[in-house]
Amino acid sequence: MTSPVPPDNPQSPWPSAAEEAAQEPSAESPQMTSASYRLAYADIDFLRRAELRPVRLQLELLKAELAQQEEHIDSTVVIFGSTRIPEPEAARARLRAAEDAAAAAPDDRELARRADVARRIHDKAKYYDEARRLAAMITQVSQRNGHRDYVVVTGGGPGIMEAANRGAQDVAGKSLGLSIVLPHEEHPNRYVTPELSFQFHYFAVRKMHFVLRARALVVFPGGYGTLDELFETLTLIQTGKVHPVPVLLFGREYWQRIIDFDALVEEGTIDPPHRELFQFVETAEAAWAAIHGFWANKNSAKSVD
Repeated sequence: MTSPVPPDNPQSPWPSAAEEAAQEPSAESPQMTSASYRLAYADIDFLRRAELRPVRLQLELLKAELAQQEEHIDSTVVIFGSTRIPEPEAARARLRAAEDAAAAAPDDRELARRADVARRIHDKAKYYDEARRLAAMITQVSQRNGHRDYVVVTGGGPGIMEAANRGAQDVAGKSLGLSIVLPHEEHPNRYVTPELSFQFHYFAVRKMHFVLRARALVVFPGGYGTLDELFETLTLIQTGKVHPVPVLLFGREYWQRIIDFDALVEEGTIDPPHRELFQFVETAEAAWAAIHGFWANKNSAKSVD
């Protein structure tokens, strides 16, 4: 039987070491440019696969959680409200423009409707200032000794959310913005603390972060998104999934016009005590007093126990 020819034999059919090195795949080779060769965590197309949804959910939960731990965020106050309520000066300007347009075309029903809407928004613009003042009050007393309690958190958008982040910045404090990817979403408002500005794909994970550290939910007039967060929190409290926290609704007139809470009791779809899971407030001072009083009583009861 013939023995194999040694590799270093000039007559060997095998390539030499130098020849093998010359044939190694380069950065432009088909092997290294193939999607299968990418590192899994760097392969965006792979991470976007439907099968990877559980991993994406975990990543969204962890990223914001770890960042808040690093910033020593111990507890938060969630402030919600319409993106369509601007500061009063802007509301006045929009109202004037809408009224001028309606006056120039008195038979145009759509222009008349827009003027009526602009008037209602103008009437609610006072809440921009209240949200801003409340956030400043909370922030002034909440960020001491390297730990941060009652840190203001919003959805990161314009309107009432902008006002709350702005109030925290007014007193040189930090605040969070939990933005969500939407087709019409522009960008986070400029008052969110940059290192506490987060973006989410999943509403479910975003909602978890609103509730995880919440010591209060403050709800200004708003639409579907605001109603969603309000009823999500009320349901969690009602069912005992979270400990009770103050739920404060700014603007009794608005809320009683939009939702007939008493009818829910009368119809038997909620029990009378569930009607007391929230309270109405009209000013930043009343809201802060309600939050402070609730937790002062809680802490006092704990010390007695």
